[in-house]
Amino acid sequence: MDYFDKEDITMSDGEPMVDRFEEVFSKYRSKIDVEKVKTVVEWAKREASGETDIKILTKLFSCIDLTTLKAVDNDDTVLALVEKVNSFEEVYPELQPVASICVYPRYASIVSNSLDDDRVKTCCVAGGFPSAQTFPEIKIAEASLALHDGADEIDVVQNPGYILNGDYETLSDEINEIKEVCGDKTLKVIIETGALGSAENVKRASLIALYSGADFIKTSTGKEVAGADPESFCIMCQTIKEYAGETGGIVGIKAAGGISDYKKAMVYWYIVKHILGEEWLNNQRFRIGASSLANNLLSKIIGKECRHF
Repeated sequence: MDYFDKEDITMSDGEPMVDRFEEVFSKYRSKIDVEKVKTVVEWAKREASGETDIKILTKLFSCIDLTTLKAVDNDDTVLALVEKVNSFEEVYPELQPVASICVYPRYASIVSNSLDDDRVKTCCVAGGFPSAQTFPEIKIAEASLALHDGADEIDVVQNPGYILNGDYETLSDEINEIKEVCGDKTLKVIIETGALGSAENVKRASLIALYSGADFIKTSTGKEVAGADPESFCIMCQTIKEYAGETGGIVGIKAAGGISDYKKAMVYWYIVKHILGEEWLNNQRFRIGASSLANNLLSKIIGKECRHF
């Protein structure tokens, strides 16, 4: 779906008018109030450090994209993870399962064909993950193949190099073409926040993803540079809120990269609650990409050490 009518940004003689993204950016607050961001983050950390609410932990567990993205992944290890998810309902019938299993594209068919719980989605990274440094045709083909093999959700990396050199058109076109391939399937666009160098770039990158068709925006790959940080996440949430006010579009938010324990996860929960509100606190609009977090949360929920995953 193309959110722009390119005829609207050219003059009758064919000369280009103002860059379409500069026009978009002008509709939003470009200067980030760093002190306000710090205040929200410090508040969220205080809330997370207080008495633990098991109801929140239970909801957080259901927002996990249970992830295995290792060089040593193979058919057997991925299938073993799926079987652990399949057995979860029998072992913990009172709890909701994780939101998805996230794997490399070649394992989409194993996950989708082996999953027994239709509440759990098959999620695949694609688009030259984790660097995004490959041909656009390969990015599109990789997403298409994963979808063909049963993926419900696609996580793609937004090339941070395009942000840093101001090539917003190329970046938007790539995301838009991948979204066209995804159709009604969920597209999560990864903003590699640790590589962007400034809060303003995080906001610009988020806006480009939103206006190019993203269903979710996500903090990082957790592979190339620094993973999730609450400050960037705060800016991304605020951008989603402003975008919803400007366009009416509803977009989800995902934190990923180094979120391994429940206290860290709760910080992101409280940021979403403060900025976006209760209506975002479900796995239709909020996700956490993690691996070890699942056991950590589950242990706290049931009150004893658990190694189910």
